[in-house]
Amino acid sequence: MAIINFGGTDEEVVKRSEFPIEKAREVLKDETIAILGYGIQSPGQSLNLKDNGFKVIIGQSKQFPEDWDRAVKDGWKPGVDLFEIEEACQKGTIIEVLVADAAHKHVWPTIVKHLTPGKAVYFSHGFSIVYKDQTGIIPPNDVDVIMVAPKGSGTSLRRNFLSGEGINASFAVFQDYTGKAKERTLAIGIGIGAGYLFPTTFENEVYSDLVGERGVLMGALAGIMEAQYDTLRAHGHSPSEAFNETVEELTESLIRLVSENGMDWMYANCSATAQRGALDWKPKFKAAVMPVFKDLYEKVANGSETARVISACGGPDYKKQLGKELSEMGNSEMWQAGKATRSLRPHEKAKANYDTAKGIEGRKTN
Repeated sequence: MAIINFGGTDEEVVKRSEFPIEKAREVLKDETIAILGYGIQSPGQSLNLKDNGFKVIIGQSKQFPEDWDRAVKDGWKPGVDLFEIEEACQKGTIIEVLVADAAHKHVWPTIVKHLTPGKAVYFSHGFSIVYKDQTGIIPPNDVDVIMVAPKGSGTSLRRNFLSGEGINASFAVFQDYTGKAKERTLAIGIGIGAGYLFPTTFENEVYSDLVGERGVLMGALAGIMEAQYDTLRAHGHSPSEAFNETVEELTESLIRLVSENGMDWMYANCSATAQRGALDWKPKFKAAVMPVFKDLYEKVANGSETARVISACGGPDYKKQLGKELSEMGNSEMWQAGKATRSLRPHEKAKANYDTAKGIEGRKTN
């Protein structure tokens, strides 16, 4: 592992140069990686592993034809490397549980009866292990229990892989029965295309992930955008102006500067007027949201958020309800203005052509 200084604290990370793909292939040369579910995270991890030369099979229930058909469209062949979940569990030596978190408790009885000694069960989220009192997921003592958690969506994982980049990922070993759990974990992390891997625990991963998704990454971001957009509209600004000042400038300009060199770099490349205002108002926004984040972390730590996920996401009509809520967001004036704005971006056609080309390239490898 390399020692990297993060803001004054030394941390260990694993880079591709230290654990090259050739080593990963050697570690897993006799393994069959069975990836359960073909929803959000699975396509990216499975296709990247397959393209990198690992033996991968998919376990997907035909009861969800949309996911089964997506797997077939991506090149997985029924009876060859696409199976029902139980058959995939039988064949796999490393079983990746990538069905939705709320569905883990429903498929676990099928999984656990095929966790014979020496196999590994893999998660990309600490959810089910940490909140075992609610999920009922307790692995047997004679298997490895491991995790790699990409810090991004499955879609981004795949796109970055096809462009030669990677997404950072955390990793953890909860149980090492074989003495090779860490090697297995790192090999899969490199195999799915992680930019670098940093160690964590199942508990730390799930706490930080649930807070992050509900906070800055998704919930807070969307809420703050809506609040600013609505304020501008209430004062007579046009939808185009309100959207550009709220979203477009952030996503198409400023956030890229943050990515390149940090927040101070972005500030330094804005006007003195913008700098002054941002520096003055930043503490006010922090003070306003700090109580919300404290409440959020407490609810994540005490399991309240887990109970909410299992209850809301485990029902038979969940996807229908989710579609309704997402449709309400997408059809709001703000995001309809966004759709119009995106259609006017000068680079949009070139980007679409690039994505299409990369998609074709990806399918050729399957």
